[in-house]
Amino acid sequence: MNLKNSNQAESTSIEPWLSLNDGKAALAFYQAAFDAVETYRMEDPGGGLVLKLAVAGAGFWISAEPGNENTTVAKTASHAIKFILTVADPDAVFAQAIKAGATQVFPVGEAYGWRLGRLTDPFGFDWEIGRQL
Repeated sequence: MNLKNSNQAESTSIEPWLSLNDGKAALAFYQAAFDAVETYRMEDPGGGLVLKLAVAGAGFWISAEPGNENTTVAKTASHAIKFILTVADPDAVFAQAIKAGATQVFPVGEAYGWRLGRLTDPFGFDWEIGRQL
């Protein structure tokens, strides 16, 4: 398939999928931190949960499998994945995420043509919150 010349009915996108131990806690955090909206939900009788969330239209997925201790980033040796959430007011979103339970890595400041700060969410994922200047 040639993606450059694709005539697909839907546009091509890449959306991260975060595997977590506690999907309901993650949903609560992302709603409080980033005003995430749930756009899809699938629950199975065994307690598994798959959710699609959107932050101002930008989508990402979370899933949880009860008892699976290998699904959180905190269990890995390194933080190979970071997210950049680009917003109009990074200071306000950063402060909201900290209030919701994130941990500051470095505060919002200006460097390299960006106003940007980094935090770690309660599940071990690093998020840079910012905007280009």
